[in-house]
Amino acid sequence: MTNHEPQDLPPTVPIDPTDEDDDSSPACVLVFNASDPSGAGGLAADVSTIASVGAHALPVVTGAYIRDTAEIFEHFAFDEEAVTEQARTILEDIQVQVIKVGFVGSPENLSAIAEVATDYADVPLVAYMPNLSWWDEGQIDLYLDAFRELLLPQTTVLVGNHSTLWRWLLPDWSSEHSPTARDIAKAAGAMGVAYTLVTGIPLPEQFIDNVLASPQAVLGGEKFERFEATFSGAGDTLAAALAALIASGSDLTAATTEALSYLDRCLDGGFRPGMGNVLPDRMFWAQPESDTDESSEAEMDDLQGFAMPPHETKH
Repeated sequence: MTNHEPQDLPPTVPIDPTDEDDDSSPACVLVFNASDPSGAGGLAADVSTIASVGAHALPVVTGAYIRDTAEIFEHFAFDEEAVTEQARTILEDIQVQVIKVGFVGSPENLSAIAEVATDYADVPLVAYMPNLSWWDEGQIDLYLDAFRELLLPQTTVLVGNHSTLWRWLLPDWSSEHSPTARDIAKAAGAMGVAYTLVTGIPLPEQFIDNVLASPQAVLGGEKFERFEATFSGAGDTLAAALAALIASGSDLTAATTEALSYLDRCLDGGFRPGMGNVLPDRMFWAQPESDTDESSEAEMDDLQGFAMPPHETKH
């Protein structure tokens, strides 16, 4: 398979700008992910995030979660042929600037996606590795092995939480100190990954660090204060925002900074729609101002007396 070498994508140069022939068209991101009925992560997170950032998502359904806002109970993977047909059909029609891969449910689907990525090796690939602790241990091992062997050689930017990537890529780490982002990037680089965005690195005084690194150097990052709430969907949101910003022509370091700032705003405006975890508000910028004027409040009061009429359809 074709590797994305670090020198192919220097962080100071736009990775893959949009087609200059039509500046009015948003950049397109091909997304492989599972359907999430809670809206916390999966394709729901990808589509809303990519649209919010200003690009266009091309969602390929790889399976479906059985979950609520508190936890994941099960996942059902699509057949790999269905995944391949979805992707190849849209790729024959639309020029894609970036490919984003989330959780796709099976080694077979990873193989199918890797084969597609091989045929589009000039398109940057952003891969997100979530925490899979909810899944069966045997399935986790098979999935991680397939991801390492098949998809990491195709990956331009790997995104994941510090503890998740540490356990996966450096299982034999024996130092008293936890691995740095560059240590993790070196391990990923040995598999062919050009860049790694390591999130959630613990810092003193309730802060966390998020670092973009290559096997050769630390390229940038952002520190944020830790939120007290427990969130679902933050990782998919960050990876999708990064993919969309790269697709829109931002260079990698700038895209990383902007994606992290976007996620921070999403979490700051997070909401709890159910009885479980808080979800990122990916459309925080579209919310109405909290301090409405008196005339607006009066208009709202006038509308309270109006109810939606029942439809006339009878069954």
